[in-house]
Amino acid sequence: MLKLPLSLFALLLSVASFAQSTLSLEAYRDSVYMNSIELLDASIEIDRASARERLAQIDFLPSLSASGSFTTDFRHSGGADLWSFTLQPRIEQVLYAGGGVRASHRRATVQRQTAVEDERMVRLDVRYAADRAYYTLSAMQLYRAATAEYVSIIRSLYRIVAERFSEGYVAKGDLLQVETRLSEAEYSLLEIDNNYSVALHRFNNLRGKLQSLEVTLSNSIVDSIPLPRRVSINEMLARRPDMRSAELAIASAEQGVKVATAQYNPRLTAAVSGAWQTHAPNVGGSTYVDGAVVLGLSVPIFHWGERRASVAIAVDDVRRAENGVVQLRRDAAQQEADGWSAMQSSYSQMRSSLHNLEIASENLSISTYSYREGQATVLDVLQAQISWIQLYTNAITARFNYAVAVSEYYRVTALN
Repeated sequence: MLKLPLSLFALLLSVASFAQSTLSLEAYRDSVYMNSIELLDASIEIDRASARERLAQIDFLPSLSASGSFTTDFRHSGGADLWSFTLQPRIEQVLYAGGGVRASHRRATVQRQTAVEDERMVRLDVRYAADRAYYTLSAMQLYRAATAEYVSIIRSLYRIVAERFSEGYVAKGDLLQVETRLSEAEYSLLEIDNNYSVALHRFNNLRGKLQSLEVTLSNSIVDSIPLPRRVSINEMLARRPDMRSAELAIASAEQGVKVATAQYNPRLTAAVSGAWQTHAPNVGGSTYVDGAVVLGLSVPIFHWGERRASVAIAVDDVRRAENGVVQLRRDAAQQEADGWSAMQSSYSQMRSSLHNLEIASENLSISTYSYREGQATVLDVLQAQISWIQLYTNAITARFNYAVAVSEYYRVTALN
């Protein structure tokens, strides 16, 4: 009698025992984080935003500059020397720039905070991609093991039918039916092997491995994955990095309005300058030092409506940012509802498929035994085999869908 275990998942978890490494889901996530180009770019953007913030802060500080010149003549004039020079250092401080300096610094700070939130969102996306690749490889391993098991069952049946045929107990048609089923199963195994190779390539590529390295997964889609609690809309919106980034975009645009306005406000500066230079004309090469305190005021008066147009553009940016927040709220709410429904549905399908699989496994065992005892036809066994492989495939698919749905819900709600 051909015996099948009631829980075939436990048997098929021993696939790929020849692999070169064992990798948990957490370790795989870490390796994907380390090799993610998206995360690297997001980190670079944070550095750039931090540098822009430092540049904006520098505008609060006084500036030191110096200019100089050296002149030489071709002919003497009035007994003066042929050369002369002047060196003029200058310290300047902006006392008032219409609020533009402060607004620019605040906008740069908000943009740095936005870059940090964007990096967090990218990390959520990368984690989901890692989970999906990990679960896909796990599913492909189970598919391959199940198909190999199925081929083994068909071969066992084929040997029995061939023996019965040689003894004259079964017709040629029964033998051909089983042989056809065996050929189809072997063809399916080749196709599954190819799908497994593709999943393995994707798995290794995400963690920066260019070669197709075999791996043993210490976690699997058949592990018990707890059903997450449902997150309220307000909690989700407060947690999601892209929502925080969208809100920061409003603050940045509001500071942009102040920057645009400040360009047309009065500007007050103070400066201290000095000069070390030769006398003019330079007689004897003697020099002297002079200095001055300068208070400068610049007042824009008329620019043909340029201020009104510039401010209107900046205000429109604020309105667009506000609309972006409203749209993102709607999209996030829909994503959470869809994610929760998908997770609940896949969980129910998973439980149903496991129950159906136990029934199909028992039916296949009984049908195979009955055929060997002459109490069932080969068609009964073939039908039981088809039912088993279909239900087993459904069980793997349901497990995979549930695992991916949980990971997607974590991504949508920004849960850890």
